[in-house]
Amino acid sequence: MIELVRNVRFWFAPERIEDDGETPDYRFSLANERTFLAWLRTSLALIGGGFAVDQFLPDLPWAWRVGLALGLLAAGALCALRAVNHWVRCERAIRRRENLPVSRFPALLSIGVALVALAMVVVVLAGWQE
Repeated sequence: MIELVRNVRFWFAPERIEDDGETPDYRFSLANERTFLAWLRTSLALIGGGFAVDQFLPDLPWAWRVGLALGLLAAGALCALRAVNHWVRCERAIRRRENLPVSRFPALLSIGVALVALAMVVVVLAGWQE
């Protein structure tokens, strides 16, 4: 948690990262940026999925619809925040010539998305039964 607080300052002042370590080959920084953008696309897809569940499944029971929508929206918001923090952590590690940081977040996000997908399967099958 302390590292997260330290990294937040770099979210809004990325030029301060230049004071940490030495300038890497620009290709590494660009690759890190592409990964960041991929995480943001994932975040936007999750947010879009949350809105889609809420708007396009009006016949779904309220609790299911809101639960699934809020789960996807929360995952999207968390993914966006995690993206910027991971970008900072990786950029600092690249500049310091350290190993890239490891994270459990991709596994947790995958499990969360899989659970929402399974819930949607249940909803679809229950809808076909009626």
